[in-house]
Amino acid sequence: MTDPTFETHHLTLTPGQGRDDVAAAASGDRRAFERVYRAHSDRVFALCVRMLGDRGLAEEVVQDVFVRVWQKLPGFRGESAFSTWLHRVAVNVILSRRKASGIHQARHADDDALDDAAGRAESVGDRLDLEGAIAGLPKGARMVFVLHDVQGYTHEEIGEQLGITPGGSKAQLHRARMLLRTALTR
Repeated sequence: MTDPTFETHHLTLTPGQGRDDVAAAASGDRRAFERVYRAHSDRVFALCVRMLGDRGLAEEVVQDVFVRVWQKLPGFRGESAFSTWLHRVAVNVILSRRKASGIHQARHADDDALDDAAGRAESVGDRLDLEGAIAGLPKGARMVFVLHDVQGYTHEEIGEQLGITPGGSKAQLHRARMLLRTALTR
């Protein structure tokens, strides 16, 4: 299967059904893979939107994520939860897409760039919408914020994924939090 394009909607799984569907999908069962897709696509989409800041691009990347999952699923050994493995695949696809698209993050923003970013975050204006405020962050700060505060990665893991030092990750997180505080208190 090279193009898993399924409708996105919620599907309720019984506790064992999710594991059974993953195992069946790993064996090539397309219907089981569709159930896995339906069970996880909304969460992957939310991650893509947060990290990319563009809903249209996020929709494309979700499809890329699940194509990659279909390809790599036979190698999933179950040493971690499927959702953890899926999240790692998604983050890797997002980072690859960003790199291929020439979307580079600044490792260290200077004061002028921070002022510009604060202006963008403040342009979210009177909307006290966290998603909008997150989207207004500079790309590097947004990625670190999502990976650390939303997804729970450590600074060391973020550093490995983004090619920055743990200290750089901490600095970007601090900038993100300050910019969010500014944006959300307007």
